[in-house]
Amino acid sequence: MTGRYLDQLLFVALPYVALFTFFLMTIYRYRAQSFSYSSLSSQFLENKQHFWAVVPFHYAVLVVTAGHLVALFVPRSILAWNSHPLRLYILEVSALACGLLTLIGLVGIVWRRFTTSKVRRITTITDWIIYAILLLQVASGVGIALLLPWGSSWFATNLSPYLWSIFTLAPDVSYIAAMPVLVKFHIAFAFVTVGFFPFTRLVHILVIPNPYLWRKPQVVRWYRNGKDASRAG
Repeated sequence: MTGRYLDQLLFVALPYVALFTFFLMTIYRYRAQSFSYSSLSSQFLENKQHFWAVVPFHYAVLVVTAGHLVALFVPRSILAWNSHPLRLYILEVSALACGLLTLIGLVGIVWRRFTTSKVRRITTITDWIIYAILLLQVASGVGIALLLPWGSSWFATNLSPYLWSIFTLAPDVSYIAAMPVLVKFHIAFAFVTVGFFPFTRLVHILVIPNPYLWRKPQVVRWYRNGKDASRAG
């Protein structure tokens, strides 16, 4: 019974709390603090590690997110694709590679925050919390890909119907009740991420159009001669 009540708490109550918080606080923040809809980039403080961490993370996480959305919205197409073993292997290996790249980029971002004093000083408690949540979420996803293969297929057959039951206000936990603990952890933390999302710098991805991925790199030049310093004073 304890397990049943825990499933109800994590996979019925938590999703609605997270979604309600996401929509309410996202709208409130946009209306009350629209200027904060920014990534608050620290690229001007340090660029070398920033490039090699943020760029791989952004591109890889977009691919991973797109894969989840495809499995959610067109699960039959995923199953049809996976009906051919070679295509299944290609999809699984590609997903794992993007997951690993996401994890490597995220670790690089966190490492940069720890090791660069200027960046560390402007890193808030909220930043550290969302980094911890994302690390657990991405690491558990990579763990699933390594330990519980063929995730694209069972996502389409089990997780997609469960998620649609949440969206249609008829939650059905039976689809995931027998799932391994690691999968349940990954699902629950996904909702935690969604609920905490509006309080973080991640809201910048909601601003459309977002030219971040294709804009030219920023070039920052520092002038330290006495004349410029005196003018700045």
